[in-house]
Amino acid sequence: MKADGYSLDDKRTEIKENDIPDIIERFYALDKEKDRTRKEQSFLVPKADIVANDYDLSINKYKEVERVKVEYEDPDVVLARLEGLQNQVAEAMAEYKKLG
Repeated sequence: MKADGYSLDDKRTEIKENDIPDIIERFYALDKEKDRTRKEQSFLVPKADIVANDYDLSINKYKEVERVKVEYEDPDVVLARLEGLQNQVAEAMAEYKKLG
């Protein structure tokens, strides 16, 4: 469950995000849940897996996280661009000082 329909602050005001109706609906239709993958919001876990994990019900024991490889720009390119921007700022500041 990501949201219970109330804000997380001390006021606990009602919010739009609410997973409880979906949880109830899925509970009463468990036969349809058998094909859900471990990458989804909710899924079923065989009892044997739970026993093998000493009855640890931590989601991280069972959920498969899909990792996306992030390609970063070469640091030298980023530093060169940053240096150019710093030079532009320094030039602009020098111009403003001449005016004032």
